Amino acid sequence: MFGLVPFKFNNGENSRGLTINDMFNDFFNDDMLSEFNSSGSFKTDIKETPEEYIVHAELPGVKKEDIKIDYNNNYLTISATRNNESEEKKDHYIRRERSYGSVSRAFYISNVNKDSIKAKFDNGVLNIELPKKEVTTNNSTQILIE
Repeated sequence: MFGLVPFKFNNGENSRGLTINDMFNDFFNDDMLSEFNSSGSFKTDIKETPEEYIVHAELPGVKKEDIKIDYNNNYLTISATRNNESEEKKDHYIRRERSYGSVSRAFYISNVNKDSIKAKFDNGVLNIELPKKEVTTNNSTQILIE
Protein backbone atom coordinates (compact mmCIF):
# COMPACT_ATOMS: atom_id res chain seq x y z
CA MET A 1 0.00 0.00 0.00
CA PHE A 2 2.83 2.41 0.81
CA GLY A 3 4.46 1.78 -2.59
CA LEU A 4 1.51 3.12 -4.59
CA VAL A 5 1.95 6.43 -6.37
CA PRO A 6 -0.92 8.34 -8.00
CA PHE A 7 -0.77 8.23 -11.80
CA LYS A 8 -2.82 10.58 -13.91
CA PHE A 9 -3.73 10.58 -17.61
CA ASN A 10 -4.48 13.83 -19.43
CA ASN A 11 -6.25 13.41 -22.76
CA GLY A 12 -4.90 9.88 -23.23
CA GLU A 13 -1.29 10.84 -22.55
CA ASN A 14 0.85 10.29 -19.51
CA SER A 15 3.09 12.97 -18.02
CA ARG A 16 5.89 12.28 -20.54
CA GLY A 17 3.59 12.83 -23.52
CA LEU A 18 3.42 9.20 -24.67
CA THR A 19 0.16 7.56 -25.62
CA ILE A 20 -0.74 4.21 -24.14
CA ASN A 21 -0.13 2.66 -27.58
CA ASP A 22 3.41 4.09 -27.60
CA MET A 23 4.08 2.55 -24.20
CA PHE A 24 2.90 -0.89 -25.35
CA ASN A 25 4.86 -0.65 -28.61
CA ASP A 26 8.03 0.35 -26.77
CA PHE A 27 7.55 -2.46 -24.25
CA PHE A 28 7.15 -5.20 -26.85
CA ASN A 29 9.80 -3.87 -29.25
CA ASP A 30 12.54 -3.26 -26.69
CA ASP A 31 15.07 -6.01 -26.16
CA MET A 32 14.65 -5.87 -22.41
CA LEU A 33 14.82 -9.63 -21.95
CA SER A 34 18.21 -9.96 -23.61
CA GLU A 35 20.82 -12.17 -21.99
CA PHE A 36 23.42 -9.46 -22.54
CA ASN A 37 21.59 -6.26 -21.73
CA SER A 38 22.27 -2.59 -21.17
CA SER A 39 22.19 -2.98 -17.39
CA GLY A 40 25.71 -4.40 -17.57
CA SER A 41 24.83 -7.91 -16.47
CA PHE A 42 24.64 -11.48 -17.71
CA LYS A 43 23.23 -14.65 -16.21
CA THR A 44 25.59 -16.72 -14.09
CA ASP A 45 25.32 -19.94 -12.07
CA ILE A 46 27.90 -20.90 -9.44
CA LYS A 47 27.95 -24.43 -8.05
CA GLU A 48 30.09 -25.80 -5.22
CA THR A 49 31.27 -29.40 -5.03
CA PRO A 50 33.60 -30.88 -2.40
CA GLU A 51 36.57 -30.42 -4.78
CA GLU A 52 35.82 -27.21 -6.70
CA TYR A 53 33.57 -24.30 -7.63
CA ILE A 54 32.01 -24.37 -11.10
CA VAL A 55 30.87 -21.16 -12.81
CA HIS A 56 28.60 -21.07 -15.88
CA ALA A 57 28.15 -17.62 -17.45
CA GLU A 58 25.90 -16.96 -20.46
CA LEU A 59 27.59 -14.64 -22.96
CA PRO A 60 25.68 -15.08 -26.24
CA GLY A 61 27.13 -13.34 -29.28
CA VAL A 62 30.46 -12.66 -27.58
CA LYS A 63 33.72 -13.85 -29.13
CA LYS A 64 36.23 -15.76 -27.03
CA GLU A 65 38.88 -13.08 -27.59
CA ASP A 66 36.52 -10.41 -26.18
CA ILE A 67 36.27 -12.12 -22.76
CA LYS A 68 38.62 -11.41 -19.86
CA ILE A 69 38.74 -13.46 -16.64
CA ASP A 70 40.70 -12.39 -13.55
CA TYR A 71 41.06 -13.94 -10.10
CA ASN A 72 42.50 -11.48 -7.58
CA ASN A 73 42.10 -11.19 -3.78
CA ASN A 74 39.41 -13.92 -3.75
CA TYR A 75 37.33 -12.13 -6.43
CA LEU A 76 36.57 -13.77 -9.76
CA THR A 77 35.90 -11.03 -12.33
CA ILE A 78 34.39 -11.80 -15.74
CA SER A 79 34.37 -9.00 -18.33
CA ALA A 80 33.12 -9.09 -21.93
CA THR A 81 32.59 -6.71 -24.85
CA ARG A 82 30.22 -6.93 -27.81
CA ASN A 83 29.77 -4.52 -30.75
CA ASN A 84 26.47 -2.94 -31.84
CA GLU A 85 24.61 -2.34 -35.06
CA SER A 86 21.11 -0.89 -34.99
CA GLU A 87 18.96 0.45 -37.79
CA GLU A 88 15.27 1.18 -38.00
CA LYS A 89 13.23 2.29 -41.03
CA LYS A 90 9.58 3.30 -40.58
CA ASP A 91 8.66 2.83 -44.31
CA HIS A 92 8.74 -0.95 -44.52
CA TYR A 93 9.35 -1.71 -40.84
CA ILE A 94 12.82 -3.16 -41.15
CA ARG A 95 14.59 -3.44 -37.83
CA ARG A 96 17.99 -4.92 -37.09
CA GLU A 97 19.25 -4.98 -33.53
CA ARG A 98 22.31 -6.26 -31.79
CA SER A 99 22.99 -5.30 -28.23
CA TYR A 100 26.45 -3.98 -27.48
CA GLY A 101 28.75 -2.64 -24.87
CA SER A 102 30.85 -3.93 -22.04
CA VAL A 103 29.68 -5.97 -19.09
CA SER A 104 31.51 -7.08 -16.01
CA ARG A 105 30.62 -9.07 -12.91
CA ALA A 106 32.68 -9.95 -9.86
CA PHE A 107 32.06 -12.80 -7.41
CA TYR A 108 33.71 -13.42 -4.04
CA ILE A 109 34.99 -17.02 -4.06
CA SER A 110 37.58 -17.88 -1.42
CA ASN A 111 39.71 -20.98 -0.81
CA VAL A 112 40.67 -21.34 -4.50
CA ASN A 113 43.88 -22.83 -5.87
CA LYS A 114 44.45 -19.98 -8.32
CA ASP A 115 47.20 -21.82 -10.24
CA SER A 116 44.76 -24.57 -11.33
CA ILE A 117 41.82 -22.50 -12.61
CA LYS A 118 40.53 -23.66 -16.03
CA ALA A 119 38.09 -21.97 -18.41
CA LYS A 120 36.32 -23.03 -21.63
CA PHE A 121 33.98 -21.06 -23.89
CA ASP A 122 31.51 -23.03 -26.02
CA ASN A 123 28.25 -22.01 -27.73
CA GLY A 124 27.98 -18.72 -25.84
CA VAL A 125 28.53 -20.27 -22.40
CA LEU A 126 31.68 -19.64 -20.38
CA ASN A 127 32.56 -22.51 -18.02
CA ILE A 128 35.13 -21.90 -15.30
CA GLU A 129 36.47 -24.54 -12.90
CA LEU A 130 38.05 -23.20 -9.70
CA PRO A 131 39.66 -26.06 -7.72
CA LYS A 132 39.64 -25.63 -3.95
CA LYS A 133 42.86 -25.45 -1.96
CA GLU A 134 43.78 -28.63 -0.17
CA VAL A 135 42.75 -28.47 3.45
CA THR A 136 45.52 -29.16 5.89
CA THR A 137 44.39 -30.87 9.05
CA ASN A 138 47.39 -29.87 11.14
CA ASN A 139 47.42 -26.09 11.55
CA SER A 140 49.78 -26.07 14.51
CA THR A 141 53.49 -25.34 14.28
CA GLN A 142 55.93 -26.52 16.89
CA ILE A 143 58.30 -23.77 18.02
CA LEU A 144 61.79 -24.71 19.15
CA ILE A 145 63.23 -23.04 22.22
CA GLU A 146 66.77 -21.69 21.89
